[in-house]
Amino acid sequence: MSKATMASPASTAARPKPHLLFGTRRSANSSITCDFKSEDGAAVPVIDPDWRSFRAQLYFNEQSSSAKKIGDKWAHPLVEPEKGCLLIATEKLDGSHIFERTVILLLSAGVRAPVGVILNRPSLMSIKEAAGSIFADDADIAGAFSGRPLFFGGPLEECFFILGPRRTAATGGDVVARTGLFEEVMPGVHYGTRETVGCAAELAKRGVVGARDLRFFDGFCGWEREQLRDEVRAGLWRVAACSPAVLGLAGVVKGGLWEEVQGLARLGGRGEEGVVTD
Repeated sequence: MSKATMASPASTAARPKPHLLFGTRRSANSSITCDFKSEDGAAVPVIDPDWRSFRAQLYFNEQSSSAKKIGDKWAHPLVEPEKGCLLIATEKLDGSHIFERTVILLLSAGVRAPVGVILNRPSLMSIKEAAGSIFADDADIAGAFSGRPLFFGGPLEECFFILGPRRTAATGGDVVARTGLFEEVMPGVHYGTRETVGCAAELAKRGVVGARDLRFFDGFCGWEREQLRDEVRAGLWRVAACSPAVLGLAGVVKGGLWEEVQGLARLGGRGEEGVVTD
């Protein structure tokens, strides 16, 4: 991404005109075919260990003399941003109408320019109410997700959706991950764009996922490769790792998620007994 496409607290003062991307018709050569294999014909997936939970357990063990197993809902501080982390706005962003008290989920990092979506900025529209523009060319998609709320994801013109968090079965793995159509953010959480929203609708139609498992965002946040690190070092953001269950708290009203995550990260994700409660 070029520098001209980046937007951050340091460079963005106003929201650009929304670019309603899901309503744009794709050419034939840009479409994605949703070919899902049956359970009998699917290869056994390779299940990677959940290293985030392992790291969190090590962190909590170092913070307490009494080692206890962590629960489903935890968060702890990080020094550097990474894929799947949370960016928590600090008091230095107070007064910013876009970024004040925001919690951003970083969808990608590393060699690519960091990209994320604001989790706690619900809009005043549902997918049904926006169907005349966002889903103008696809009634099936609009119908599948008509009751889902639309979130403001950031000041840059693009639309994303998050699929999850979901609990994967003890055997058989994650069907969504096995399709290979969506980018994994952390175990049980994936994201997609307009190229795969039709496939998400097909998954919902087949009962693989529920409509409530998806959250749609109009807009996103982006930074140059070193820009985000500079903003973290300048104290604009606190960085925290979190469990997938924490993302489920994003359904609360504006500001509530920020307070909840602040508390989890400040306390190392622990309650009075030293263990995260479900």
